[in-house]
Amino acid sequence: MGLPIGDVVLSGGILDDSRILRREILYTGMNGKQVERFYVSPSESYVFKPLTHNGQSGRERWVYDQVLQSLPPIYPRLLARSADEAGEDGWLIFEDMGPMQHTFREDIVLRVAEEMAGWHASPAEKWIEAPLKGHKPSIEEMTGDLLRSQGALPPLVAAEPAAAELLQGLLDRLESWEWSRKRVLSHGDLHLGNYALMNGRLIVLDWEHAHLNIPYWDLYHLVDLSHPLFPKQVTEEMREKALETYLGCTGAPPLERAGFKREYYLFSAVFSLWMLRLIAGDLQRESGPWSRAELEQQREETLESFIQCARHNA
Repeated sequence: MGLPIGDVVLSGGILDDSRILRREILYTGMNGKQVERFYVSPSESYVFKPLTHNGQSGRERWVYDQVLQSLPPIYPRLLARSADEAGEDGWLIFEDMGPMQHTFREDIVLRVAEEMAGWHASPAEKWIEAPLKGHKPSIEEMTGDLLRSQGALPPLVAAEPAAAELLQGLLDRLESWEWSRKRVLSHGDLHLGNYALMNGRLIVLDWEHAHLNIPYWDLYHLVDLSHPLFPKQVTEEMREKALETYLGCTGAPPLERAGFKREYYLFSAVFSLWMLRLIAGDLQRESGPWSRAELEQQREETLESFIQCARHNA
């Protein structure tokens, strides 16, 4: 169209309809702003992304500038950005990778685990300016929260007798547990909607929640975190393959691998239990972006992950 692609955005961070052919909503962020695909011709399209999560202003552009250039090209190219680095009207324009199928398949999960080991291997001190916390509480905060509210937890797992039996043993273990202090560069929000395989190329999206965290954080989001919009079924075998693939890429010795997996199972059980509380609150409020059926599906998947992982610590 003969103009810089950023010129399609008006002051205030909104698309100028007079300069685009059509637009499609891809998803709505937590703050209500929408990520859109827009066309400047029948065959030329881009992805427009305003700030979608209050408090994350400037985070994704920082990741592109400071982090992603050192990784393989597993992310969409950033083509334009707003002049305001930290304002709520900030925006980014990415290359359009095309419609993505976010399918939970073992081969894709293993590909992501391989790439994850690569970005986790980058020395944490290299990212000294990286945020120390993402958009969810840390695992230490989750643990403290669960221990302080033990009386409210049994109803969350009452639907499955196996889960109810595992709950107290898990809480007893947590009373004296100290989590690993190792920190790696974490994507931060690696749920199924944030990665896909496109013509054989792995694409990892939405890096705005990148921060330093325990290695299990990304693995849990990849394997065991359930999302209302992206149903999936995790098996013990798939989880074990994902962990072995990741550890194989890190070069960890056998004894270290066994300890890593034990702590991952505990991490996953705790995170899943914390998620069950979150889902229960969403269901009770009956307000939010997801339907009751989607939340109930998420609760069922999360409970199953809790059971599978808590068994390893029984």
